[in-house]
Amino acid sequence: MGIPSEMRDVWLQRRANSFQIPSPAEDEKKSRAERYSQEGIRAGLKAAAVAAVVSAVPTLIAVRKVPWAKANLNHTAQALIISGASIAAYFITVDKTVLESARRNSRAQFDNKTA
Repeated sequence: MGIPSEMRDVWLQRRANSFQIPSPAEDEKKSRAERYSQEGIRAGLKAAAVAAVVSAVPTLIAVRKVPWAKANLNHTAQALIISGASIAAYFITVDKTVLESARRNSRAQFDNKTA
């Protein structure tokens, strides 16, 4: 249940032949969005690395010292514990960073309009 190929081809031709020039504001928005996402990715990678170390050390120590963990946590379980913490830290940090950047940007735009 998609768009029929003939209709899609007509729309694509119409879009390719249209004469539209993007405004400088659109270019600025696109570069700002790219910069904010890069900031989020960078912060997320840092948080994931920290979370990996912070979760790996107690997990590996527990597997060697605690009898229950030694008996029940195989290599797959250890990897899941460590990677789960890292993945959660990455996505939470990226989300927070991008939202904070957007909030900062909207405040700056509001201040520019009122001034």
